[in-house]
Amino acid sequence: MNPLLAFLAMLAYLATTILVAVRLRGRMKGNNTLDSRLLLGLWLLALTLHGVALWQSIVTPQGLDLGFFRALSAVGWMAAALLLVSCFGQMSISLGLILLPFAGISALLAGSLPEISFIAGHPNARLDLHIFISLLAYSVLTLATLQALLLAYQNRHLHNHRPGGLVRVLPPLAEMERLLFRFILLGFLLLTIALASGFVYLEDMFAQHVAHKTVLSITAWIIYGVLLLGHWRYGWRGRLAVNWTLGAFVVLMLAYFGSKLVLELILGRGAA
Repeated sequence: MNPLLAFLAMLAYLATTILVAVRLRGRMKGNNTLDSRLLLGLWLLALTLHGVALWQSIVTPQGLDLGFFRALSAVGWMAAALLLVSCFGQMSISLGLILLPFAGISALLAGSLPEISFIAGHPNARLDLHIFISLLAYSVLTLATLQALLLAYQNRHLHNHRPGGLVRVLPPLAEMERLLFRFILLGFLLLTIALASGFVYLEDMFAQHVAHKTVLSITAWIIYGVLLLGHWRYGWRGRLAVNWTLGAFVVLMLAYFGSKLVLELILGRGAA
């Protein structure tokens, strides 16, 4: 990844984070004067710089080149783009306080640290589509996880009768939970498509080098599915929903990034 573009993207993300904090602080005081166009412009600039750097390093004539840090950076970019879109219809901008710095750091790491190149070896549009949908699912479920953490923070402060600070500008609990389950449902559907496409397009999803990914991904898919069913059928919410969301996300990240971490950064071998 181009180091200069990655560095500039990180600076743009950090500047956007500051503007998000200023906007939220203005809401707390009831005198928000920040120009939304400035925030939108900086956010789009960060995404553009990051996106160009990713495109140059990931997209090759032989297929997608996704080492550990490039894959992490791709998830950061997708999640930041999705959050920007969701902010138009939902009051989810507070997630940017965590996500935008993560996206910036992921861009910087991908642009500054050497890593193993992984390419399928020959053009394979179906495999690239499977990988893209998988990364998109991880990105949406990353937003769901951040939303769950924010919901847990809000719950704790309200139960302790300390509704100050950030809690004052968050939507009501019911709306926060609705947004959480929308993220989970979308991520679950994308993960379903990713798993289905893997079984269709890959030769053997239970081959030795990918069996652990498949098992852990299916486990995470089951956890998300049970959570959605429990919410729809039995009204699961609150701390239970937060814990299940966090647990499923940990399993899902172990499935992909955990295996890539061990194979690429510890053992020095390529991983899909």
